[in-house]
Amino acid sequence: MNDRYDAGHGGDQYELVGYDEYGRPVYRQVPQQPSPQQPYDPYTQQGYGYDPYATGQQQPVPPYDPYGTGQQQPVPSYDPYGTGRQPRVAEQTAYIPQQAGPVEEPVRDDRDHRGDPAYQDDQEYPDDRDYRTEQFAFVEDPDGDSEDVIDWLKFTENRTERREEARRRARSRLIALVVVLALAATGGVGYLWYAGKLPGLSSSDDKTGGTTTATAQKRDVIVVHLHDTKKGGTTTALLVDNTTTKQGTTVLLPNALALTGDDGTTTLAKSVEDDGSSGTREALDTVLGTSIQGTWRLDTPYLQNLVDLVGNIEIDTNADVPDPEAKKKGEAPLVNKGESQTLSGKMAVAYATYRASGEAQNAQLERFGQVMQGVLRKMSSDAQAATTTVQTLAQILDPSLTDKDLGTFLAGLSDLAKGGDHKTAVLPVQTDGTLSAQASDSVVKDILGGTAKSPDQDAAVRVSVRNASSVKDNTEKARVVLLNGGFTFLEAGTAGSAQAASEVTYADAADKENATEVAKTLGLPEDAVVKGKVSANANVSVVLGQDYEPASGG
Repeated sequence: MNDRYDAGHGGDQYELVGYDEYGRPVYRQVPQQPSPQQPYDPYTQQGYGYDPYATGQQQPVPPYDPYGTGQQQPVPSYDPYGTGRQPRVAEQTAYIPQQAGPVEEPVRDDRDHRGDPAYQDDQEYPDDRDYRTEQFAFVEDPDGDSEDVIDWLKFTENRTERREEARRRARSRLIALVVVLALAATGGVGYLWYAGKLPGLSSSDDKTGGTTTATAQKRDVIVVHLHDTKKGGTTTALLVDNTTTKQGTTVLLPNALALTGDDGTTTLAKSVEDDGSSGTREALDTVLGTSIQGTWRLDTPYLQNLVDLVGNIEIDTNADVPDPEAKKKGEAPLVNKGESQTLSGKMAVAYATYRASGEAQNAQLERFGQVMQGVLRKMSSDAQAATTTVQTLAQILDPSLTDKDLGTFLAGLSDLAKGGDHKTAVLPVQTDGTLSAQASDSVVKDILGGTAKSPDQDAAVRVSVRNASSVKDNTEKARVVLLNGGFTFLEAGTAGSAQAASEVTYADAADKENATEVAKTLGLPEDAVVKGKVSANANVSVVLGQDYEPASGG
């Protein structure tokens, strides 16, 4: 066995002194011998004994006696597996025994010793030497495999962390997906509720073309009253801007519409004349279930100026309209009947107020609606420009409606009219001035988003009218006058032959006073009131004779 080992470090010699607790060989440096013939005995040589306190004095090396028996014990070779063979040491590390001087750094032997007899697996090492653990000072050198172990631990730790992170991300994605689905479901249900499409909550089909129920839609409403300053009388319409469905509508209101006034039941025409803007607006809100934001009083001179300011209008006219200032009959009409007729301000006023003989008031009302739509199409869609146009008219507006508010409102309707999203509708009114079921559904509910509530007619005196004057239009004029007087009008048709004198008949003595009041309202003489038979469901019956002269503006 070779006990000496040349580490290749400047010719220094090392001697095997034993094995550490891990089975690795331990060497110490051997000084050069003065004589090569004299054998070197590290355990009997003086001057190299163990000096644990570094006193500089040599200490005798006691024999190896781990059990304290006082007898020298052989040093067993390290064989952890009981094979009788020395284990292979993958990496040789030199350890320096502690000496009196400073401890030198350990020297690693990185050379390949394969094939060296001194490092064979079956090399026998002496086991009869006397060693003691305290003879050597071991410099801790971590096992080379420890770094691999640490790297493996780091790898497994990192892999575990990556798996946990992946699980957390997966859970986060799942939670996010659930939240998105929940919000989508909630938003969908909310939309269906808002659109009125949830089962059991939807109302009738929205005839305005929108997807939202009529009551849930937002509308801006202004009432406009056209006052004919020359012939007298008024014409009323509601301008509606449905901001939800982006639909504009002009709703024409017949003058016979029954309203509730301060003195009981009255008509729209009478309310405009007696109660003014504020009272009429409130009465309309009551009967239609609407919320009107303001009133626009448009006298005929202002309408003429408005048409001239926007640069004339173009509409399809349905009648030849004579010039109201014509000095003689037979002159050319001011407005010709036909399609795409260009109207100036004066022509527009004449057409909007024209009512031919025998025509119902609704005919004139519809012409006014045509003029209003023509104005909206020519109005500027810019709010500031439209406001300037309104200010140029120099009108005295209702306190609740400023120049800016009216200009902005008209600009919005103008934009809809130019895009084809504006229409005109007539509010259906029955002969007694109340609203029909058709009116409740098609106009009041769908267009205005309100609820029809006509005034109670049971308390009003019911008057039936039969026309025997040979003038067809007299029935309509009498109806308007009676409704304006607070009576309930019942039409009894037209007589087959003309009758010279008019008659007002009552059946119950309690209705004599009412009959007298009816005669006065119609402009008939008091002696026209007689007791007799009346029509069914009527308190007073009237036969219009040739002596009947309707009031102007009726």
